[in-house]
Amino acid sequence: MNKEISISNNKAILNFSKAFFSNSDDLLRSKGYYEVLRSFVKFHKDNSTRIYSYLEKFFRSSDLDQLAKELRDISKILTVMSLEEISEKINKYHKLDEQEQALFRIVEDMYDYWRKLERYSIIEKNSDNRGLEVENFLGSNVRFKEMILDIYRKIEVSITGFPPKVFRQVPAGVNSSIIVRKSQIKYPTYLSWLNEIPFISKVMIETPYITYTKSNKRDGFFREVFENPLKNLRLKTDEFLCYPAKIADNLIYVYFHIDYITHGISASNLFELADEEEVINTKPDGIYIFGVKNEKDLDVFYEDKENDLLIGYCNYADKKDYFGYLKKMCLTLNNIISMKKGYLPIHGAGVNVVLQNGKSANIVILGDSGAGKSESIEAFRSLAKEYIRDMIVIFDDMGSFRIKDGEVLAYGTEIGAFVRLDDLDSGYAFKQIDRSVFMNPDKINARLIMPVADHKDIMAGYKVDFFLYANNYDKLGSDDKSIEIFDSKDQAIKTFKKGARMAKGTTTEEGLVESYFANPFGPYQKQETCDKLIDKYFSKLFEQDIKVGTIRTQLAIDNMESEGPKKSARELFEIIKEL
Repeated sequence: MNKEISISNNKAILNFSKAFFSNSDDLLRSKGYYEVLRSFVKFHKDNSTRIYSYLEKFFRSSDLDQLAKELRDISKILTVMSLEEISEKINKYHKLDEQEQALFRIVEDMYDYWRKLERYSIIEKNSDNRGLEVENFLGSNVRFKEMILDIYRKIEVSITGFPPKVFRQVPAGVNSSIIVRKSQIKYPTYLSWLNEIPFISKVMIETPYITYTKSNKRDGFFREVFENPLKNLRLKTDEFLCYPAKIADNLIYVYFHIDYITHGISASNLFELADEEEVINTKPDGIYIFGVKNEKDLDVFYEDKENDLLIGYCNYADKKDYFGYLKKMCLTLNNIISMKKGYLPIHGAGVNVVLQNGKSANIVILGDSGAGKSESIEAFRSLAKEYIRDMIVIFDDMGSFRIKDGEVLAYGTEIGAFVRLDDLDSGYAFKQIDRSVFMNPDKINARLIMPVADHKDIMAGYKVDFFLYANNYDKLGSDDKSIEIFDSKDQAIKTFKKGARMAKGTTTEEGLVESYFANPFGPYQKQETCDKLIDKYFSKLFEQDIKVGTIRTQLAIDNMESEGPKKSARELFEIIKEL
């Protein structure tokens, strides 16, 4: 990003390495401040608002640039002179004090406009040293926030003549800051231009972090193609950033368009940020180009066998402005890489629980989106005082089975959870507000992205004790059991591979649907490979007398969204107590 500030897609991105402000005067004189004012005026001009009519009246102009300059000039003056003094001493603003209420409204609206933008700052790190930029990483946003509040309060006092009685220390600075640097990864020649795109090495999120995207659902699944979509691709590299994600023990470098920076930042709550030294000279297992501006409506992946590199590709579109397109493509790439290593991808949730009586178990629940896997974990958590002494979340959406020393072990992929707000226990989301990303909180399929585990914990390897399929559609009677354990491997494989569930609005699907092994993110596309792994791993599970069965969550049954998962959780805990 070569500009001091970029404003588009309701986002303001400031490059503090191009222009940093040591005081309020520097900020008021900056190009960035002018660009924000110009964007503010353009918004009101395009919408023919009353604010715009005030501006035309005050400054006797309808020219966009001229009005932005006038706003900049008057705001500078208002930080050092009262409105009354300005009206008396500056002929240009004679009688401006008679418009006090209108001017006050303009200033309030300017401040609100700024705060309604999603605001990000970028600091570029030199490769040769840590630099002052690293030392100022956290402090830069604190100082920037203080300058914004200082300017706003000085201007309001100058207009009204009175200081505020209540001071609200709102997050008026940036919502998130990142440090970026470039690397020289040994990519194949046709991808050498990727080294022009800086990768993220540090992230700061000012919580609560609430964001709105243009879409809140993901559609379909990712298709494999056999022509390299990046072969002749050239991007405006200054419009992209890279989030180097450590997913399980695979490296996936996510190159995203800067308009999708919300998703790139949010990834830090879900995927481990790879170590800087690890990224600098390491060729990844896979790459994902997210937000390519062209006419092709594609979200596909390609296997570059010659260079041992898996490639994901997704075009820029309003309907792709949803975190699911970043998360699920990354998991698709990860799962295909894992299957090549002989691991079985598990779309579900895994937890290690220690009950109050000391008994422990490692539970893995498999199910596609909306089946109740994440909600079961929340049910476990809500029943913690009654049953659980300790609980470790191994994975909340995607994991894998691996065979080590003859045993089936469960491993995670993500350090966080991407869950529906509607399906969380009442009040739980607000308890997590200090560290979470909230996406579209007032819309259908509102989501919360929150960290839940350390990377070392999810990669520790946990011997599987229960492997259960999440059935969200069967309605149970008062005497019916939520847990059913299968007697045969064939019966289990048939149920798990069928992948039936009642769609819950998390995707564009409706009604009772099926998906191969409940996992459209790799296994569906590579069914022949996955069939062999399923047979291998289920044989090992039944050979070791691991309990494989169904857990009926009733999540899709009206009025059972909370009680259904809790009922099944209680039954499961009672079974564990008897072991």
